[in-house]
Amino acid sequence: MSPLGLDGKVIAVAGASGPAGRATLRRLAAGGATVIGADIDQQRLDQAIASVATDVPGARISGQVIDLLDPQEVHDWADHLENEHGRVDGLVHLVGGWRGSKTFHDSRIDDWDFLHDTVVRTLQHTTLAFQPALLRSEAGRFAMIGAAAAHKPTAGGAAYAAAKAATEAWTLSMADSFRKETTDPEGAPTAAAVILVIKALLSPEMRAEKPEAKFTGYTETADLADQLADLWSRPAAELNGQHLWLTAR
Repeated sequence: MSPLGLDGKVIAVAGASGPAGRATLRRLAAGGATVIGADIDQQRLDQAIASVATDVPGARISGQVIDLLDPQEVHDWADHLENEHGRVDGLVHLVGGWRGSKTFHDSRIDDWDFLHDTVVRTLQHTTLAFQPALLRSEAGRFAMIGAAAAHKPTAGGAAYAAAKAATEAWTLSMADSFRKETTDPEGAPTAAAVILVIKALLSPEMRAEKPEAKFTGYTETADLADQLADLWSRPAAELNGQHLWLTAR
């Protein structure tokens, strides 16, 4: 197995049942990876896995119901995957959510509480659990979906912007760990943590509902999946700690 390219890679996808998750599962499986999707909802996860298995003949894909807010459960999952497959080459974090208000004064702390768990805590638990395995891989990759809003917060988006900014900072710390704990004889990282920055995602269902809408600046879920798949075709040193902007800055 070549260090670069998707073929033969073992990749976990957290948040697999959403539109971005389904597109990513399909793209990774089509590229020859062994893909393990995780989600909290058994029915939605089963539907996502079955859809990919139908669309991609011979797909090596499976699903696991995981509560990403339970750190021990996440660590056990990471250990199980590495023991079962011999390695883990990637973790894609697609767990998200949005809460906001019309004005800054109307911002609700319970919106922050929701986003802190859904956006921040799930990313913390998954990165801490999978970081050692990604270091041991020849081409470990971690990817999260950042937000343009984190770089230019709006008055009514305080909770969302703060949550996404927190996850981006956490991811950059993970990237620094890859720089410092690399096993490359030349000192270059073998693993990379990457932030893909979007304005918002556009699913086929959204476009079908509003075929005349322009969705300016939005990123198609299929395009996001292509960008994620491409991470295994590029050297870790080129990617580690980078913001890859998929929308205008």
